[in-house]
Amino acid sequence: MRTLLLSAIVSGLFVFQSSVVVAQQTNTAGANAARYGIGVVDVSYIFKNYDKFKTAMEGIKSEVEAAEGKLKADRESVQSKEQMRGQYKPGSPEFKQLDEEIARLKAEFNLTAGRVRNEFLERESTVYYQTYLEVSQAVTYFAQQHNIGVVLRFNGDRVDPNLRQDVLRAINKPLVYQNNIDITPDVLALLSRGEAGAIAPTANAAPPKRR
Repeated sequence: MRTLLLSAIVSGLFVFQSSVVVAQQTNTAGANAARYGIGVVDVSYIFKNYDKFKTAMEGIKSEVEAAEGKLKADRESVQSKEQMRGQYKPGSPEFKQLDEEIARLKAEFNLTAGRVRNEFLERESTVYYQTYLEVSQAVTYFAQQHNIGVVLRFNGDRVDPNLRQDVLRAINKPLVYQNNIDITPDVLALLSRGEAGAIAPTANAAPPKRR
């Protein structure tokens, strides 16, 4: 019985250790990062694939669509009153009264539309900034855990030679070559797991205001 138990424990340890090794070697693209003490990270890729960020942006998008529906209804209301103006003779009291009302409604509409737009832009900016803080924290955490001294940003998107924008991006890319030091999948995994070291230092941080 003791022999069977010991065998089970050893087997369990072997399986656990094997899983750790597999987890560490999953990202073959970054296999040399710790060896060279330098890594690269594709921040754009992380933003496109980080579920928390995508969920937040989809929520804002849904609210924007709802707000646009309300603004559309207000705009149509103003347009209907503009059509009614043709029923009155220019210069008549009714015409002047309706004209003043239309001017007031237009001014209110423009103010509301501008306020709504600015509110959503600020919220979107805050989500981007908070995510940037999380990415930065995750990169720092991973680099410290693997003795990486420098992490450079790069763009791993493939270049389409038929698209001028892609070609120009490739030409102006600061990073020319990297030998399996891409830690992007590792950083994204840290963020997705929500580990302590990958949480942004300030949960409600807001981007600095421009002067």
